[in-house]
Amino acid sequence: MAAELDFSPPEIPEPTFMENVLRYGLFIGAIFQLICVLAIILPVSKSHKTDSDSFEPKNSETLKKPKATAPQISKKPKKETKKKR
Repeated sequence: MAAELDFSPPEIPEPTFMENVLRYGLFIGAIFQLICVLAIILPVSKSHKTDSDSFEPKNSETLKKPKATAPQISKKPKKETKKKR
């Protein structure tokens, strides 16, 4: 009776080319998603160039904004209404 039992491991077919492409594509996709999630969670430091610009003293001319442009942008044309008869 012991001779009838087959304890050899089952035969597993070799993965095809497309199965390998799918497997490695899924790994690459998972790594890309982890990188994207980490980029959202972890703060990114600003570049050195932008930090050095913020320390420069600003001229009073650059701080002043022309006042004539602000009212023109915020002005909306009045709607004309028809008279009801």
